[in-house]
Amino acid sequence: MESKIQIQPIGFFHIENHNCFIKINQEYRPGLQNIRGFSHLQIVWWGNLSDTPAYRARLVENKPYKKGPDKIGVFATRSQLRPNPVLITTIAVLKIDEHNGLISTPYTDAKDGTPVLDIKPYHLFERVKTCRVPQWCSHWPQWYEDAGMFNWQNEFNFQ
Repeated sequence: MESKIQIQPIGFFHIENHNCFIKINQEYRPGLQNIRGFSHLQIVWWGNLSDTPAYRARLVENKPYKKGPDKIGVFATRSQLRPNPVLITTIAVLKIDEHNGLISTPYTDAKDGTPVLDIKPYHLFERVKTCRVPQWCSHWPQWYEDAGMFNWQNEFNFQ
C-alpha cells in the first residue's frame, strides 16, 4: 500500500560569516515558547543536496570508512545518501530569540539554506548507559563535546 507524506519546512539553516543559526518561519514561532533553558536541541532536517533519484537508490556503499567493513548498508551510516534524506543533528544552543525565530549555534553539519523539518529538545534521559557500536567505529568520540576535535578526515574513504 502506497501513501503520500507531506512535509513542510518549519525554517532554514543560515550560515553567515561563520555564524550558524536556524530561522524559524513566522507561523511556527509560537512552537518556540519555553524552549529557553535547553542547552542542546535535536534538529531534524532535509538533506536537500542529496535528494536525487540516484542518491535515494544507493543502499550499500563500498568501504566508506577506512576501518569499516568492505560494504556497509546506508542504515548503518549517518550518510546523507538515503532513501529518504531525513537527517538529525544535535546542536549546542548559544542563544534563542523566540520573537524573531532565531536559534544560534556554534556549528552545524547542515549547509546554508537547508530546510529544517522539526526541533526536539535534547533530554538527559536520552543517553544510553549500555550503548554498543561495532568495532570499526568504537574509537570514535563518545561525547558530543569531543566530536568537534576529532579528526574525521582520517575516518572516511573519499571516492
